Amino acid sequence: MRHLLRTPAGLTGTALVALMVVLAIAGPPIWGAEAERIDSAAILRGASAAHPLGTDNLGRDILARVLVAGRLSLTLALLATLVGAVAGIALGALPSVLPRRAARLVTGTVNALVAFPGLLLAMFTAVVAGLGARGAVLGIGAAIAPGFARLTQTLAASVAEADYVSAARMLGVSRWRIMTGHVLPNIAEPLILNLTQALGGALLGLAGMSFLGLGVQPPSFDWGRLLFDGFARIYATPAVALGPAVAVALAGVGFNLLGDALARAASRTAAPAGRAVPPVAAAPGEPGGSGEPGPGAVLEVRDLTVAFPGGVTPVRGLSLTVAPGEIVGLVGESGSGKSLTASAIGGLVPYPGEVSAARLRLCGTDLGELPERERRKLLGTSLAMVFQDPMASLNPALRIGGQLAEVAIVHQGASRAEAGTRAVDRLGHVHIPEPGRRARQHPHELSGGMRQRAVIAMGLMGTPRLIIADEPTTALDVTVQRQILRLLREVTGETGAATLFISHDIAVVAELCHRVVVMYAGRVIEELPVGKLASGAAHPYTRALVASLPDMDTDRSLPLASIPGHQPPPAEVGAGCAFAARCGLANDRCAAERPPLTPYGTAHRVACWEAS
Repeated sequence: MRHLLRTPAGLTGTALVALMVVLAIAGPPIWGAEAERIDSAAILRGASAAHPLGTDNLGRDILARVLVAGRLSLTLALLATLVGAVAGIALGALPSVLPRRAARLVTGTVNALVAFPGLLLAMFTAVVAGLGARGAVLGIGAAIAPGFARLTQTLAASVAEADYVSAARMLGVSRWRIMTGHVLPNIAEPLILNLTQALGGALLGLAGMSFLGLGVQPPSFDWGRLLFDGFARIYATPAVALGPAVAVALAGVGFNLLGDALARAASRTAAPAGRAVPPVAAAPGEPGGSGEPGPGAVLEVRDLTVAFPGGVTPVRGLSLTVAPGEIVGLVGESGSGKSLTASAIGGLVPYPGEVSAARLRLCGTDLGELPERERRKLLGTSLAMVFQDPMASLNPALRIGGQLAEVAIVHQGASRAEAGTRAVDRLGHVHIPEPGRRARQHPHELSGGMRQRAVIAMGLMGTPRLIIADEPTTALDVTVQRQILRLLREVTGETGAATLFISHDIAVVAELCHRVVVMYAGRVIEELPVGKLASGAAHPYTRALVASLPDMDTDRSLPLASIPGHQPPPAEVGAGCAFAARCGLANDRCAAERPPLTPYGTAHRVACWEAS
């Protein structure tokens, strides 16, 4: 409100709207009798002291009728706006939750309605619905709806791909609940602002419909009807048409100015601103480290490929396993396919990506052989994903406790009270102070470290057997980073869950993980125990990553070590070794033939022709 009243436009709009609201409330009780009083001695009079705007064909005072007509005019405009907004928002939000073909159909319908002239649509609907106030309201509502639908569709598209919406889909949350609980609350502000401006347009539209004889019919009257009645005398006594015209203009301008000022004020304000599985120690060198699944492996992936149209293949034939209680680090430069690998395991690869694998097992169950409902339930209860940006994982419109409780409600059949109690317990389990109070807060009220802990707590609402942490410490300061790493280690030790830790930070991986899988250009090029990372790496790329990490002995007078060149785009990976162009050991064979991932000592595999 402070921002709203600082600008002349905001102040003017607020004053005009307030005046119209007061007029709508007080007009009929004060001037109602005068507006209906028939005076046969004062028929069709012009402006005078007794009648400032003249009289009509029954001698009724036009000024009084203008003041009284404000209530019906504003009421009908509000109804028409609500009709158009509800229909448009519902139509625009549907593509974000419907299957692809149905979404295309709805989108095409919205596009066709937007292209159709609004006035013709309003008139056609009014004629079909019947002359009068009801037909006019439905007609103006129909004319407003396409604009709301297009705006809603655009806004919803930006929210529909958010991680918290993808997670809700993976949990099996119904489409209705996704739309009402996840999509619409996060786009409500611009829609509400547009509602104010649409109210001004509806007011003008209804006045136009009544002026054309399609709206309010006698004996009822609104500003448009009064303008219609006085139009025949406009050249002889202009004042009779001036009153309703000014009222329509002031109300329309007021609502439009207020809507514009609210939008600007909002933009300024926004700118600054279970049962634990017994732990099983996984020591490097066990069968899982050689690339073959050990007994009871939680995650088994064989020849995982993620492809997009146009020959873009960001992940190529990836294989890895993770044992219970083991933390495996997946490292590589940005663009190497780490996060897309995690998305493929969790079933979150966006359309039109295609995922294929010779084997993709979670907890011994092949995900590719499960029906959709069972697959979602298994992923929703046995897999916990911790993303890089917790604000993308947490719905900003919902409280923390409610978001955590959703897993228990949807998959464990818990009541809201039971799920809420468990949510508070899980928040306390990840060392969030005052968990009861934090559960009642929204994500923006928590610090970055607390939000990341809340996401980990969300994963612990079920009984996760696999935790995928996708660069969970990025953008956090070193103190909070260490706390998150310690928490992940504690959670893995207490629950016995397998953890896949994705990072580009070799130092963090060396501190946390048992085993390291190195990716480059979508492929695994080396897999080794973490103890060999510093001095026993065999692939030139892995050694270059380790060498680029500064330490206390680094000569600060020299430039920081780096890897020359850049990683090839997924669509441009050749037949040979993808690292050959940047490798000092590369030969003709490296450029022409891709090296397979082969054993290189105990629990160690490497894909390099010149490994040493």
